[in-house]
Amino acid sequence: MNILVFLVPAALLLGLLGLAAFLWSLKSGQYDDLEGAAERILFDEDPEDDGPGDDRPVS
Repeated sequence: MNILVFLVPAALLLGLLGLAAFLWSLKSGQYDDLEGAAERILFDEDPEDDGPGDDRPVS
């Protein structure tokens, strides 16, 4: 029963740390755009430069 004197405050402290981390992530904007990265991978972007490996003549 004496172990509860240590376990209850430790559990409360860990719970408060988790809550603080979650609130910090909300404040810093971690959850602002949930679907943007998932949709961004589906669209091809036109490359501005073909790179050094492109030796085809331009017609």
